[in-house]
Amino acid sequence: MAKHEEVDPENIKEILSVVSSEIPAMIKSILSSVFSEEAGRSMGKAAAAYYKELKDGGLPEPVAVKMTEEYMRTFTSLGDVLRNAGKGGWGSHGGDEIGRHIEKRIHSKMREEEE
Repeated sequence: MAKHEEVDPENIKEILSVVSSEIPAMIKSILSSVFSEEAGRSMGKAAAAYYKELKDGGLPEPVAVKMTEEYMRTFTSLGDVLRNAGKGGWGSHGGDEIGRHIEKRIHSKMREEEE
């Protein structure tokens, strides 16, 4: 954006408002499809196939089990991230707090460009 263009703070506020309401809705939709009964069956099949490939590849039982556990932990970690995001929590901050922080930074940057 060129320095001579003006950005209306109300437009930014409106955009942030839409983003803060739409993203949690999208995450909830993803969660409902990722953690459905069908998705659970698919993840179970994927883990079993992964384990079988490891065993067929000659890995010892304890190694194959450990690697399969790590493989499944990836899904649960992703699920935790998505669940927290869907609740408006990114790390230790709520979604509203992040939105306010972004808005402050935008206003600060706009003032810098005006000077």
